[in-house]
Amino acid sequence: MEVDKANLQRKQSLYHSMDEGFEIRKEMYRGQQYSQIYFARLHLMRTLIYSLLPNWKPHLPVCTVLGLEEGKECAIVGTLYKHMKLKPCILDEYSKERSAGPIVQPHNFVHSDDLLVLEDESGRVKLRSDVLLPSVYVTGNVVALHGKETSAGDFLVEDILEPGLPPQLELPHDSGEDKYVVFVSGLNVGNSSNPLQFQLLVDHITGHLGDEMEQSIAAQIVHVVIAGNSVDLPCGLLNGQNLASKDQSRLFEPIKEMDIMLTQIAASLPLDIMPGPNDPSNFALPQQPLHRCLFPGSASYNTFRTCTNPHFFQLDNVGFLGTSGQNVDDLEKYSEAKDKLEFMERTLRWRHLAPTAPNTLGCYPFTDRDPFLIEKCPHVYFVGNQHKYETRLMKGPEGQVVRLICIPRFSETGVAVVLNMRNLECHALTFGTELGS
Repeated sequence: MEVDKANLQRKQSLYHSMDEGFEIRKEMYRGQQYSQIYFARLHLMRTLIYSLLPNWKPHLPVCTVLGLEEGKECAIVGTLYKHMKLKPCILDEYSKERSAGPIVQPHNFVHSDDLLVLEDESGRVKLRSDVLLPSVYVTGNVVALHGKETSAGDFLVEDILEPGLPPQLELPHDSGEDKYVVFVSGLNVGNSSNPLQFQLLVDHITGHLGDEMEQSIAAQIVHVVIAGNSVDLPCGLLNGQNLASKDQSRLFEPIKEMDIMLTQIAASLPLDIMPGPNDPSNFALPQQPLHRCLFPGSASYNTFRTCTNPHFFQLDNVGFLGTSGQNVDDLEKYSEAKDKLEFMERTLRWRHLAPTAPNTLGCYPFTDRDPFLIEKCPHVYFVGNQHKYETRLMKGPEGQVVRLICIPRFSETGVAVVLNMRNLECHALTFGTELGS
């Protein structure tokens, strides 16, 4: 196949950002408590679940926790609270009577004695069930339960209704034209990783690598998404003291190096950069966009966009939703699944990006809304900063099709992910270098 190099042009796509719900603009912190975000979540999710009840158990009466009667079957809707034996507690550090507790695996706090409680505005009730597994659910899930109250005052659960996948816009008609999106995460520019790997990725994306055939494929890349942890700052310098000019230079050096790389990409095609847990952004979700003044070279291009985390956008009417990984990493600590993709599937079925926020995952104390509710089902759902590349196609009961992608840390694996928007197929792009002595 011959390629007309003289007429090789990069393909374009129509971009639409939908990050407004994650932006903190007019909100003011006045000492409000986190209970209000739980009330907002319960109110919105309960309205949704009530609309699903007639198709689930139309014969069941709906009760509140306070209105339960012993032996009477009913449906109750509320927020799950998970009592965890091994969950770390800040008060334990100040306990006068310290005892040798069980050895806790640092990555997971699930125990066989964990139990679930359901609560609404009227009260709370302890749950007993063989179908409602504590290892699957976390504090913050809103569900409907079918069952009855026992003589011991517990609620015996017979069935459970989750919100399910939200409605999805139909995938655009197959035009037969391949357009690719590149996802990369965990670049960690500034640490001891090999910078040549990142430069190879940049050269491939911008079409400066390979022969004419390779360049024709690179010309079909229409967008790049960097999903968090772009720089590795020497945080040991930040000790509350004034920094010497030499230390200031050391602190800013990774960002300058990152800007040089991003400028090369932004000069060729649109680029979205999301903040991650190690980036110079706010800690609590939703993380606000990295300030453009950090990247003076890249910011001079209108193709360079700093975005929120989570990030929601459309390319040619294909919906993309993603995070830098905090939501899935936190679920892995407080619940169990066979892989990270199963955690991602659960968040879609629960219609909530970060159900563990604000209990164990930091988030802004919103008063009248919960921005993490998933109202529209994306076509592509990605999480960054994972140990390895994983992907699966998830299908919903109403024809929803979602491509799930775990993006590995590039500094450790040298792997980026390429998605074809035409058919949602994706593959890994691996860059390896071997520096001899």
